[in-house]
Amino acid sequence: MSTASKATELLRLHQAPQILQLANVWDVISAKVISELPGTKALATASHSIAASYGYEDGECMPLATMIEAVGRIAAATDLPVTADLEAGYGNPGETIRRAIGVGIVGANIEDQMRPLPQAIAQMKQAANAGAAEGIDFVLNARTDAFLRGADRDPKEVLEAALERGKAYLELGATCIFVPGKLDEYTVKALVAGIGWGKVSVINVPGSLTPSKLEALGVARISYGPWIQRVALTAIADAATALMNDGVLPEGTRPLN
Repeated sequence: MSTASKATELLRLHQAPQILQLANVWDVISAKVISELPGTKALATASHSIAASYGYEDGECMPLATMIEAVGRIAAATDLPVTADLEAGYGNPGETIRRAIGVGIVGANIEDQMRPLPQAIAQMKQAANAGAAEGIDFVLNARTDAFLRGADRDPKEVLEAALERGKAYLELGATCIFVPGKLDEYTVKALVAGIGWGKVSVINVPGSLTPSKLEALGVARISYGPWIQRVALTAIADAATALMNDGVLPEGTRPLN
């Protein structure tokens, strides 16, 4: 598939009535393992996981050129559409997305970091315009950090901020609105009611609502951020601990292709 075809397919998956689940990857081998699983329709990268694999802290501490190379290698390793976590756009969301498209990426998360709303709108507008300028159906998963940064605020104000920002980002061309946080059913219902059915994207963490429940509530997309890598690292630590205590390699260990 061409980059344009992959973009159109990723957009279709976001608009389909079935919820889109994206198990986040961080390198070529994790991308290959996930892409070969039955039911995998697209891939998403996790910036935290990629940064960790290179020895960087999360939060645009990893050089942009290195991040673009990393997500490009992932895109080249699969025939599936790949959407990339590009944090806040490294100071220039439009140029960052243009470079990402150049290496085969067809969607992106861009986070607002709860900057003043006019700044955040300008940032998301750059991101949306960049995809359009490249002539593809680029999927902008515009992220608002209202809940991640709202622990010391009144919950009603946090929800209102998320709704205000989400609606503003949709108006300027975002495909869906990413609202990370451990969200309860009441909050998910309020987000879907205020932003739109099939327009809300969430992250699942331990204790989150199930995919089937989120689909019934009208959520478009679930991703898992760094948690897939954490599951893998937990398995590595557990296996190594067992081996160093006179254990054996577990049966059914997956071979690398």
